[in-house]
Amino acid sequence: VSDGTRVLGLGDIGPEAALPVMEGKALLFKYLGGVDAVPICLGTKDPDEFIRTVKLLQPSFGGINLEDIAQPKCFRILDTLRAEMEIPVWHDDQQGTATVTLAGLLGALQVTGRKLADTRITLIGAGAASIACARLILAAGADPELMMLCDSRGILNRDRTELAATHPEKWELAQKTNCEGRQGGIPEAMTGADVVIALSKQGPGTILPEWVRAMRPDPIVFACANPVPEIWPWEAKEAGAAVTATARSDFANQVNNSLGFPSIFRGALDVRAKTITDEMCVAAAAELSAYAAEKGLRSDYILPTMDEWDVYPRVAAAVG
Repeated sequence: VSDGTRVLGLGDIGPEAALPVMEGKALLFKYLGGVDAVPICLGTKDPDEFIRTVKLLQPSFGGINLEDIAQPKCFRILDTLRAEMEIPVWHDDQQGTATVTLAGLLGALQVTGRKLADTRITLIGAGAASIACARLILAAGADPELMMLCDSRGILNRDRTELAATHPEKWELAQKTNCEGRQGGIPEAMTGADVVIALSKQGPGTILPEWVRAMRPDPIVFACANPVPEIWPWEAKEAGAAVTATARSDFANQVNNSLGFPSIFRGALDVRAKTITDEMCVAAAAELSAYAAEKGLRSDYILPTMDEWDVYPRVAAAVG
């Protein structure tokens, strides 16, 4: 279900123009997860009307996948529907991105000999995807005091009190993370980090090579803006990155939501789950990472690829 207000790479194009994206998503559900899916685009931008409509549709469906909804309303829509409906409701741009990003991170940490609890992680961008990634990475065992988020106005910290009224999700993380109270922009946020996960504006040049060089030795760089990453993978490697990942299929280590949502929904539907919890997402990420480890983790293979079909039933079983 979408209102077409935040379509990948296109923005607010409306429900009619968003329909082909939803049709493609429905095909991926069927092809990769064996899940029958129906594309629905709603002709409203009102979050209350959106919530009401989805609740009215509940008797006909086993689960709801929310898609391409602008923030900050996407947070309220998801949280309200998860709390008030009797079937799983999931926002792929939040939870799907977070699950597959976590899976890739777990693989990259193994490749570079790190442990999640001791890793300094910086997230560039503080939209729906970044906030969901931060939440799930913390749920998986990262230390919030070693994490930073940086939005278009700088690093989130306890002095950014204006966020309490305008962006409560950011404010929640501003109070938990960045224990040293660091201020500044992207270069300051990346200094001394082990990992940078960028889900921000397209590059190249959003992240500069000298900022990668200011990270800890053998850093991990996820540049996931689509279609142009914040920094080209070869630039990050020349600057010292041990592992790079993007959202693109023509580079190694594609962080692709399609690795997650078909089998996560399949697992939830198979056991008649009423919701999709963070624990289910962490289990999915762990199984994706375990599959890659069995195949042989290396710097250019931290995640399964979409054509490794046998990973999907394994993830569905782990989620179930």
